[in-house]
Amino acid sequence: MSSKFIIDLDLLDVNQPIADIEAIRELNPQRHEMEQLTAILYEDTDKKACAALKKITEDEFWCRGHMPGMPLMPGVIMLEAVAQLSSYFTQKHDLLGADMVGFGGVDDVRFRGLVTPGDDLILMVHLLKSRRGRMCIAAFQGVVNGNLVLEGRLRGIPIPISAVEEQLARRNSTSGS
Repeated sequence: MSSKFIIDLDLLDVNQPIADIEAIRELNPQRHEMEQLTAILYEDTDKKACAALKKITEDEFWCRGHMPGMPLMPGVIMLEAVAQLSSYFTQKHDLLGADMVGFGGVDDVRFRGLVTPGDDLILMVHLLKSRRGRMCIAAFQGVVNGNLVLEGRLRGIPIPISAVEEQLARRNSTSGS
């Protein structure tokens, strides 16, 4: 991955988001402690790029245990935040034709810095490839105070909601017997 940012940081204003948490909730199903985006800061549909903010607070669910006295944002939570940003952009522009987009995998991930309470984590994705009904691939970066802390590629896949509902119904009917 290049150390060049996906989106020029000068284009991003954390005080002037283009979408707030309510707008994010219209497209992403995560709630409560699993909501990992604070606001959408930027979109470029021609370049298929998007940026978001995740304000890291001392109230994050992971602070108490990761690690006591030294809260560091877990890499897996950073990846979840990037996946949510990618899902938001994909769903907003109906790029996969899916009711829901899920995490399909990550490649070439590098953690290059620490993310701690008080930080503003800027997340950026650039959609590289999209096959309707199949998969999307996006390059991503995370930045804190102008420094690259995270980069890689992720895959998004359509989630068949009806299949998930059927599986849960089967499980519930067998556990009740």
